[in-house]
Amino acid sequence: MYIEQFIDYLKSEKKMAPNSLDAYGRDIRDFEQFLSERGAAGLPGATRNDVTAFLNKLKADGRSPSTLNRKMASIRTFYNYLQDKHVITDNPARGVKTPRVEKKELEYLSIKEIDKLLESPDDSLKGRRDRAILEVLYATGIKVSELIDANLEDVNFRMGFITCYGESRKTRIIPMGRPARAALEDYVYEVRDQLLGENKDEPALFVNYYGKRLTRQGLWKVLKEYGEKSGIKHKLTPNTLRNSFAVHMLQNGADLKSLQELMGHEDISATQVYLAATKNHIKDVYDRSHPRAK
Repeated sequence: MYIEQFIDYLKSEKKMAPNSLDAYGRDIRDFEQFLSERGAAGLPGATRNDVTAFLNKLKADGRSPSTLNRKMASIRTFYNYLQDKHVITDNPARGVKTPRVEKKELEYLSIKEIDKLLESPDDSLKGRRDRAILEVLYATGIKVSELIDANLEDVNFRMGFITCYGESRKTRIIPMGRPARAALEDYVYEVRDQLLGENKDEPALFVNYYGKRLTRQGLWKVLKEYGEKSGIKHKLTPNTLRNSFAVHMLQNGADLKSLQELMGHEDISATQVYLAATKNHIKDVYDRSHPRAK
């Protein structure tokens, strides 16, 4: 009962995207199951010891620090909600320490790698759809969830932008360059109807061979296929393309505030992580260009 009410609250009040709602629900239900197996009271009766024991079990199961932090954030938010509703008086997750997540080296593609990737789809129906997917991801820097949630009505070809909805359903409008617009127009006007078949009422921008909205798993398969085809050495993910968008924008003169808005970051500190790659680029340029750099 409490979980359903909590998810309804996140959906109606916080305007969270479906993927985020699923993650919160999954995390709280995992904790509820742990409490049941432990013979503890239900969710409202959980103690700090219960939360700590759950965290220790996740560690023993080999779950990553980022997973532990996400689950604890979900539990903490859930109990904040119960406190606000006067179901409990104290948040049992408050004060429970989570492991520090090590910062990973930023993964992004060079412009040369991007060019090879975007040239790799063929001229089949699937290839033309996939070219549009890759072009849009790189041209806009949108997240995988935003791409698969996008509907046909979210694209404005005349003005050259796509509207997407991030966390909390915050709307942002992102321009697209000429190559992305051309690839998307080709897909929408020449390919999409053939993929839809009889399913003409499907609102999704990108669809699969069944005429249904492209799934997250389907998109990952697309990226894996073309990552291998174009000879990219490291694993290609949607976040790699998002990082590439951000780094290349900064390297070519974009200001941090504009990039923050384009990427939908609530806090500019999330955008600042890309500055390190820009500094490395500047040093490389200096080393190659200055006669007394070495």
